[in-house]
Amino acid sequence: MEVHFLGWLFLATVILVLIVVDIYGHVRRPHEPSIKEAALWSLAYVLLAVAFGGAIWLIYGHTYASEYFAGWITEKALSIDNLFVFVIIMGTFRVPRMFQQKALLFGVVIALVLRLVFILLGAAIIERFAWVFYFFGLWLLWTAYSQATAKPNKESEQYEESRIVRWMRKVLPVSKDFVGQKLFARVDGKLVLTPLLLCVFALGLADLMFAFDSIPAIFGLTQQPYLVFAANAFSLLGLRQLYFLIDGLLSRLVYLHYGLAVILGFIGVKLILHALAENSVPFINSGRPLAVPEIGTGTSLIVILGVITVTVLASIISNGIRRKETMDDKFSNSR
Repeated sequence: MEVHFLGWLFLATVILVLIVVDIYGHVRRPHEPSIKEAALWSLAYVLLAVAFGGAIWLIYGHTYASEYFAGWITEKALSIDNLFVFVIIMGTFRVPRMFQQKALLFGVVIALVLRLVFILLGAAIIERFAWVFYFFGLWLLWTAYSQATAKPNKESEQYEESRIVRWMRKVLPVSKDFVGQKLFARVDGKLVLTPLLLCVFALGLADLMFAFDSIPAIFGLTQQPYLVFAANAFSLLGLRQLYFLIDGLLSRLVYLHYGLAVILGFIGVKLILHALAENSVPFINSGRPLAVPEIGTGTSLIVILGVITVTVLASIISNGIRRKETMDDKFSNSR
């Protein structure tokens, strides 16, 4: 897939326009978005991501479009899981609801820049060292195991500030309270950082840690840097609206971590099979690649969509059963 410079320029322009729209349309007017507003903007970002995939289909064909959609859906699912941590970070810093949009937006911008660096480095490493797919695959299998054995109630987890944030608190002047939604402020004539800026850094660093899982996962679905970055960008840019839309619904996705574990494990196996089929295997098969079956993009897309659908439906059914049991208990106690 050869992407012309204009293709990269178009993608960069779309991202910058969306960020500017967010800054001037939402951040400059601090407010807590209503469910309707968050839903409409979330739908707009989904439609934009789908339209971009349609353009990829028309220009480069269905194969690359399928790779993009598989990557975007995977990143979107992983970003929902990341929102659990964002909720905890916001609560830890006690960010007022009306200022949370700015914290999320600037955190997403930091994440976009860092992920672009990661993607370019990953593409260069893959091109030079194809055996890195073994490492990516094993890492995703370990991550899948960690997801499957994680605590189901993530809201009870405590957020621990990173060393960088703790260092900023100790070394740099930080105001005790929020100064509106300013990142910097003057207190007693001195320029100081505000807790909102520390929260922005915390969100950006948290997403950087998430990238260690999501970047290898999407490289297992497509090795095209353009598609990898586009899928990441469209999933991250809609994260702010999604945060306010499903903030109160996160605890109801009780089986989300199991679904993500299945997806990450599936992609891990796909990566290892790809590595075995494309690279020499020492001491096995005379050092030649193995004739193992590889998992196609279409199969990957079907599996990812199927797992997400089953996960959501299972969570809905489980919540319905628990709600019925609770009501039955209350009725029994009232008699």
